[in-house]
Amino acid sequence: MKYPEEIVEEVRLRNDIVDVVGSRVKLQRKGSSYFGLCPFHSEKSPSFSVSPSKQIFYCFGCGAGGNVISFVMKYENYTFQEAVKLLADRAGIKLPEVEYSKEQKEKEAKRTKILEANLEAAKYFYYQLRGKNGEAGLNYLKSRALTEETMNKFGLGFSLMTPNDLSLYLKSKGFTDEIIREAGLATFDEKYGMQDKFWNRVMYPIQDINHRVIAFGGRVMSDAKPKYLNSPETMVFDKGRNLYGLNFARTSRKNRFIICEGYMDVIAMHQAGFTEAVASLGTAFTSGQAQILKRYSENIYLAYDSDGAGITAALRNIKILRDAGMVCKVINMQPYKDPDEFIKNLGADEYQKRIDNAENSFFFEVRMLERDYDLKDPDGRTRFIREVAAKLVGFEDEIERENYIRAMAERYELSYDTMKKQVVAMAAQNGGEYKPIERPKSGITSRDQKEDAIFTSFRLLLTWLCEEPGIYKIVKEYISVDDFTDPVYKEVAGWVFSDIESGNVNPGAYVSRFEEEDKQAVCAAIFNTKFEWIDNKSEKEQALHDIVYKIRRHSLDELAKKPDQSIEEIMKVIAGKKDLEELAKTTFKLEEGY
Repeated sequence: MKYPEEIVEEVRLRNDIVDVVGSRVKLQRKGSSYFGLCPFHSEKSPSFSVSPSKQIFYCFGCGAGGNVISFVMKYENYTFQEAVKLLADRAGIKLPEVEYSKEQKEKEAKRTKILEANLEAAKYFYYQLRGKNGEAGLNYLKSRALTEETMNKFGLGFSLMTPNDLSLYLKSKGFTDEIIREAGLATFDEKYGMQDKFWNRVMYPIQDINHRVIAFGGRVMSDAKPKYLNSPETMVFDKGRNLYGLNFARTSRKNRFIICEGYMDVIAMHQAGFTEAVASLGTAFTSGQAQILKRYSENIYLAYDSDGAGITAALRNIKILRDAGMVCKVINMQPYKDPDEFIKNLGADEYQKRIDNAENSFFFEVRMLERDYDLKDPDGRTRFIREVAAKLVGFEDEIERENYIRAMAERYELSYDTMKKQVVAMAAQNGGEYKPIERPKSGITSRDQKEDAIFTSFRLLLTWLCEEPGIYKIVKEYISVDDFTDPVYKEVAGWVFSDIESGNVNPGAYVSRFEEEDKQAVCAAIFNTKFEWIDNKSEKEQALHDIVYKIRRHSLDELAKKPDQSIEEIMKVIAGKKDLEELAKTTFKLEEGY
């Protein structure tokens, strides 16, 4: 259900952005705005600003921006509807009831019950671990050097030896057999009835990004197999769309994730201060999980076991991460097997050094490839170089590929031209095509540079109009909404022009009118443009003239380039060019007070 615009606006107005952001980010007032360290990327100098007058936030470092609703969406990873509901509850606003069909109501009710059953099971396991029957589990966790604080943070628990004590407990709490089974907590046996899924295991509750218990992992306390057992997939649990520890790691603000193999590695790393650690859930890492991590950071470090299986997993996942457009490095944990073992023996400081010196993922791939060839043998070396060239063909970005060609040529003592020729040959052999970088000639401005320049003019004018609506009297004589040639800017300009006419410019309201996060950020950026306001009136008049002239000229140039122009459009360009000549000669006069 999409909430009515007037309801969304009421929610926004009743939640001051400084209060909401300030409850999550430490802010300090500087002039008319507040500044703090950006919660969406790692930084040492505050570049994250919150404007109480505009009711928007913007980071000059990473470009994140929006209004109070956008902030909650990005910070909590909520949908638009979830963010509106959270803020409505905060302000005591009753939202209209969502209208579901009978089938939807039943599905939502079941989903809610499964989440409730999981939470109750997590509480049950939690208390069993700390009771007289949980001694085996507690001793195991203590032997892994986990503190009580860490065990509590992750909600660790214990399942007893008895086959149905959890089922009986949940039924005593009012949960039906159907819900218990569909939550993956038990199965039905014709001979024995309801049988719990987990027996005699240390229990690891699996939580989604909003800290809701969606499943469990269990480590057995005997020689029984399997050693680790995970919940089956359910209405609330999709193994390929969740990661263990992400509910904590997404707020680490370290602008990276460290992917481990298992629960204990994640927990041990968090305890040692590496709160950016996560792990896949009993299955191979997926492209879906890569996309989830990319919402928060594009920087990934792999901390897989240093044995053969760990290396194989690392090589597989490097490709998944590269395909997702992420930057990947590999942490060397030798002589130890995994992060937990490494930190126990050498400590957190030494592990941090391994992170700082983590290996480029492509260099890691090539180093692993070296093991299959005798590089002292000319034939082996030749075949190895061809394999490396085949890998280099896989880089779609020309600049990235060129950089790696140079790096590989230097590493294996080849000339750049030789390495490049081999890559071109491998591309042709595989039916591909090698496209060299086309570098712009000196003195010629690229299209991207031109677009950046006109976007700057768009932002400057819209920001100026919001700061000083009085200039609109001059602007409207020469500029129309259609002169803003980019769709987002055009839409924002329409709202600004219309609201100035009615006397109510409200940048914070504009952000919510976009559903896409990237458009919300563009909208916020528009009204956070840094403008060096000129005190001298004549210089200010000239600056306004220059901006208006640039926008009008760009609009006519774009119209003139349009293919298959109509007679009306051709006449419009001709007339516009004449008007532009007159505009060039015109001197703007601002009213006194500017």
